[in-house]
Amino acid sequence: MVSKFLLVLHGPLVVLAGILCVLCLFLLLECLAALLPLSSWEGRPLETVPDASEGHVLEVSNTGDLGDEHWSRCEGGGGLQGIQPWHSIRVAVIMPAHNESAVIAATLTELLPQLKQTDRLIVVADNCSDQTAAIARSFGAKVLERHDALCRGKGYALDHGLQHLAQDPPDVVVMVDADTHVKSGSLRALAEQAQVTRRPVQSEYMMILPQGESEISLVSRVTVFATRVRNVVRLRGLARLGLPVILTGTGMAFPWSVISGINLASGSLVEDMKLGFDLLLAGHPPMLCPGAEVTALLPRTRGAVASQRTRWEHGRFAVTRRYLPRLLAAAVGQQKLGALALAFDLCVLPLSLLVVCVVATCGLSWGFGWLTGAWSAAWISTVALGSLSLAIVLSWAKFGRQDLPARQFALIPLFILWKLPIYLKFFLKPQTQWIRTEREVEPLTPERLRPEPEIVRSKDSITR
Repeated sequence: MVSKFLLVLHGPLVVLAGILCVLCLFLLLECLAALLPLSSWEGRPLETVPDASEGHVLEVSNTGDLGDEHWSRCEGGGGLQGIQPWHSIRVAVIMPAHNESAVIAATLTELLPQLKQTDRLIVVADNCSDQTAAIARSFGAKVLERHDALCRGKGYALDHGLQHLAQDPPDVVVMVDADTHVKSGSLRALAEQAQVTRRPVQSEYMMILPQGESEISLVSRVTVFATRVRNVVRLRGLARLGLPVILTGTGMAFPWSVISGINLASGSLVEDMKLGFDLLLAGHPPMLCPGAEVTALLPRTRGAVASQRTRWEHGRFAVTRRYLPRLLAAAVGQQKLGALALAFDLCVLPLSLLVVCVVATCGLSWGFGWLTGAWSAAWISTVALGSLSLAIVLSWAKFGRQDLPARQFALIPLFILWKLPIYLKFFLKPQTQWIRTEREVEPLTPERLRPEPEIVRSKDSITR
């Protein structure tokens, strides 16, 4: 009787092992593709196109500090018909900010030299109770102060900025968080690619470890590595395969004709992912610009890291529940390969939770096989575990060794134990409201300051 009961469970166990195996193989495919040389997966080759308005030939590869080969590195460059020279592209930067007085000065110091005289900088001081608005004004930014105790969250702030721009629309809108650092030349790269391809463009967004600390915790190091796998490795893999990517929250550029038709007013915990899926379903699949880099400092305290991770993970689960059926419907009904790819990508659990599920299923499957002699689930789950392990090791070897030394890489299981309460909390009491992560002041150092641009811009030129 017991043996028959166990055999009845064999089918569901095989299905579970099979699902996890498919997800792990997809993750491995993303990681392997990310390792391929850029030259093998470049989009349109370097070329020149006539500039009708100027009467000369414009070389589209010139992107300032990113180097002359930028366009050969931007995945899926698309057609170049009707390209405008950089100096004629009207760019507006929207920077949502909630009580960011400790960090916004450093962000603006790095960002302003990248703006042309005709560009605009809009800081949306959203429900602020500190000096964020005053600091932004001192840098010459146009500041929109928004106060709404009920509609809180980054999505509402971005929508408020877009409504302001609708009075005089730019060619391209770039969204940058107030606590991030934009690599020199990245703003131009993002804007040019968005203008050329008429598609949403995502930079490579990475977390960096706090500088100048004698000891950095295992939690901080593994968090930085896991974020890099999610935001850089997997996005590069999708881009190399010619597939759309998710949006990761900052360093995003949109043609006005694309972003103006999307409703951003939402309290979603991961408004970036929601926006990316909305754009994909509307026929505007986001793409990656790997030459453009945006970084943010990882919170120093473990409590702040936990708060940030809780918001991201709980928001991701909520978005998965809402958008997975819509992506699958688009993939089947409209035959959109990109929707199918992002559906698979969305189903890949966060690394820590995926490891727990795969290891538990593998152990259960082998125990089941030993008791019943049915080994199908055991072998399938073993393939899943091997694929997952290889994906993690390859990602660490290529992208993670500088932040996660080998001796601490071996301690990842301890980090997984730290993450388990975050996942458990989602099923018991999921977070539904946006909660700001506490910031620490990161002093400006000489190497982080950028020289002033050659063009002297007045405050009026960036506040219109």
